[in-house]
Amino acid sequence: MTIIKPKKLKKNDTIGILAVSGRIKEIENIEKAKKFLEKEGYNVEVSDTCYNSHRYMAGNSDDECIKEFHKFFLDKSIDAILCARGGYGTLRLINKIDWNIVKDNPKIFAGYSDITILLAMMYKKCGLMTFHSAMANGDFACDIEEYTKNSFFDALEGKTVKITAENVKTYKEGEAEGILWGGNLSSLVSLCGIDFIPEENIILFLEDLNEPVYKIDKMLTQLFNIDKLKRNVKGIVLGEFKNIDDIDWFDSLIEEFSLRLNIPISSGYKITHNKVKDTVPYGVKVIYNTLQGKINIREEYVK
Repeated sequence: MTIIKPKKLKKNDTIGILAVSGRIKEIENIEKAKKFLEKEGYNVEVSDTCYNSHRYMAGNSDDECIKEFHKFFLDKSIDAILCARGGYGTLRLINKIDWNIVKDNPKIFAGYSDITILLAMMYKKCGLMTFHSAMANGDFACDIEEYTKNSFFDALEGKTVKITAENVKTYKEGEAEGILWGGNLSSLVSLCGIDFIPEENIILFLEDLNEPVYKIDKMLTQLFNIDKLKRNVKGIVLGEFKNIDDIDWFDSLIEEFSLRLNIPISSGYKITHNKVKDTVPYGVKVIYNTLQGKINIREEYVK
């Protein structure tokens, strides 16, 4: 598969804020994000789906979300697409997306949480490198942390990005190489049954929110029951599993998986639903070292 690298973000570029997941409950947040990005020196286009909703999802319908998704990729004036929020909805879209539109019109695409589904499928279907990053509604609209802002713009502008654990905890020592791939655990698991796993060696990064340990156990077990994933994953990077019910059970579970898989595993990375977060290039080649608590990027991911 040919890997596609998007063009780097530059001042005066246009960022499109796109809602294709959960509905936007407070429209003023999108306006706040728009004003923030404009103040930073970018033009901003907002999708119609930010202002419309059906049940708990963005847009008047799935078809409107697909239309806006295609429109934002086809629009040559839009240089980067920033997702509005996560929630739920992207799983309903992936079999309706024309992936050739994405492949023929590559550009920066950024988001996290439920957007993990699109990041994974864009890499699988198109070979497009994307970004696991802050989003408009929950980050750029809400007094964004300086660290989060700098990580976002540094990554999209192609500057040197350092992904380092804070208070690293090593479950299994070692070093491994592969592409940095993964995201929100519950979103990844929802793709089971679809051809979504890359052919390359994988450094799997994971995070989640409000999931009890028994569900994390179930989801990890489901993923690693897939022979291809088990074969291709060479290391696991744990971001934050926020608001879990029992940290001791979680540690015990990860210890168990480290013995079962016999691959490097460590935690403490700022890959999270929390306010302070790293922007992670998705699909980039890396070297992962648990003792150093570092993920070293080995190639450019924008051009």
